[in-house]
Amino acid sequence: MKRFLGFVKKEFNHIFRDYRTMLILFGMPIAQILIFGYVVSNEIKDIRIAIYDKSKDNVTQEITNKLLASDFFILDRNIINDSQIEEAFKSGNIREVIIFEPHFAEKLEREGKAGIQILADASDANTANIVSNYTSAIVKTYMRNELMKGSFPYEIETKIQILYNKEMKGVYMFVPGTMALILMLVSAMMTSISIAREKEMGTMEVLLVSPLRPLHIVLGKVIPYIGLAFVNALVIIALSYFVFGMPIHGSLTFLLIETLLFILMALSLGILISTASNNQMVAMFISMFALMLPTMLLSGFIFPIENMPKVLQWLSAIMPAKYFIIIVKNIMIKGSGIAVVWKETLYLIGLTILFLAISVKKFKVRLE
Repeated sequence: MKRFLGFVKKEFNHIFRDYRTMLILFGMPIAQILIFGYVVSNEIKDIRIAIYDKSKDNVTQEITNKLLASDFFILDRNIINDSQIEEAFKSGNIREVIIFEPHFAEKLEREGKAGIQILADASDANTANIVSNYTSAIVKTYMRNELMKGSFPYEIETKIQILYNKEMKGVYMFVPGTMALILMLVSAMMTSISIAREKEMGTMEVLLVSPLRPLHIVLGKVIPYIGLAFVNALVIIALSYFVFGMPIHGSLTFLLIETLLFILMALSLGILISTASNNQMVAMFISMFALMLPTMLLSGFIFPIENMPKVLQWLSAIMPAKYFIIIVKNIMIKGSGIAVVWKETLYLIGLTILFLAISVKKFKVRLE
């Protein structure tokens, strides 16, 4: 019994000395519960909206103040003509445009009725539904508390118009997110074990004595997976179009170019993980834990980024999948081109170059 207890004590000491085991045992559950606790929410807040006030009277100003006084909405811009509405939605920041009809207060006084039109971006169907319902509820509360006090009942009619996804199909939200998740995991995971496998199997010596430079070896590891991952992307796009009815309003060629860029970025990230890992198990664990959960939760795939605390919003700002999802939605759903998604494209290009450069540098250091 004494020997057994001594053995158990040794195992405890062995576990406590291994910081990686402690991180998995205690760090991972804490991180997961904090991320899920803050991210998984059906409420909305800090949703960016635009207001097109054709009347600019005291009643429309009061309704605007009521909307902005809540924790739900932030005024991103005031629109002054019809042509700016589509531009506002394609910018990617605006989830809703509220339009007050001309002579709003005057029509209320004269006819007892005036109208508000709510335009909602339904490329994210769940958020569009919640946002438009919240807006209608605030307007109805204002009408009940402020306009119904007198003897003459006033009525404000809210008309909700859904843009880009009139049938409110969930596939419009899940296809871009699933595409980003699959390509990120498959591309990064496959390449993350490539160089790690060479080290683990003892075949690194073959590469050491070869005339190939580190850049050639890194590129040689990446290139075979480009074609395989691109075939995966083609299958996903074909299934989303022919099976689920996902539209492609923009250029298919531009969509494929952006997809290829994202694949290159993910493969470069996988190589970076591989050069930093001593064996395949560590490489696979890093690629799974460091990529899957953040891609699902912090990219805007499932939950709106606006709902998250500021710290998680800052983390989401560095997530490559977030920008790829924005690009795919703009091309497939809104029919946008490079003029709209050039910032996201530059970010992915920059990350690809950065990951490849660090991988080559780290690999060269290991060769020495």
